[in-house]
Amino acid sequence: MKVSGSATNRPWVNPYLAVLVGVFAVSFSSLFVKLSSAPPLIIATYRLFLTFLIMAPYALACNWRGLKAMNRRQTYLSAASGIFLALHFVTWFTSLKYTSVASSVVLVTTQPVFVVIGSYVFFKERISRKAVIGGVLALFGSFIIGVADFQFGMSAFFGDMLALAAAVMVSGYLLIGRCVRGDVDLSAYTFVVYGSSSLVLILASSLAKLSFYPYPPREWLLFLALAVVCTILGHTVFSWVLRYVQASVVSVSVLGEPLGAIVWASLFLGEYPSARQTLGAVLIFSGLYLFTRVAVRQQCD
Repeated sequence: MKVSGSATNRPWVNPYLAVLVGVFAVSFSSLFVKLSSAPPLIIATYRLFLTFLIMAPYALACNWRGLKAMNRRQTYLSAASGIFLALHFVTWFTSLKYTSVASSVVLVTTQPVFVVIGSYVFFKERISRKAVIGGVLALFGSFIIGVADFQFGMSAFFGDMLALAAAVMVSGYLLIGRCVRGDVDLSAYTFVVYGSSSLVLILASSLAKLSFYPYPPREWLLFLALAVVCTILGHTVFSWVLRYVQASVVSVSVLGEPLGAIVWASLFLGEYPSARQTLGAVLIFSGLYLFTRVAVRQQCD
């Protein structure tokens, strides 16, 4: 089953090459968050608000017709997608304050399990036996990581649970994006998504009575890097790709993100995965690799 619009509109860039660029870009997210001393909610707020400020002028000046063409349903769904994205960043960034980069990014990577479940529930896509086996294997790997981190205390275990919640939230973001992106222009879609995300996060930060300033120049550089590198070159690329491939294929393709994140954490933070974390990661990647083969084969059928 192909996404609506993929048969009639040929992309100007190979979607799978674009996914690789996006994966490389988002792999820096956890490193930038770990390096920041700001509260997780503030980091998420500035990441999305700066992204919105950078991209809004183009959407308003060059693609106003695309925004006007969105009907009420598409606008509401795009806004809902933005809320899921905001919740994803808050839960994930907070998890990085409690657990290791390796545990957090690997657990977030279980998102394909939830995407496939959501695809079955909302889009009536069939789930093969291999996909079920892959999902169970990935969740078992998540359990091993959780048990291993629990031995280090409730703090690490709490971080792991937040990372799993972040996986659920980003799955909602991807599923809604898949539903909308077949008929909505990219800049119009991201304008609503990043705008609604920013609004939700600004309100949440205000209610939490967090300070929006002052922050040292180093923090502002990290906020900007998260916006430009990880969001515009990462999530925006994924949003573009959703017009041409299934959400499950995109979510599985980002398996490269935790690998890159673990490498950056080892090089710059001195964080090395433990034996049990490695075992859990191997099980998760094995299960999700099975997902990859199934999803791609179904798309080609």
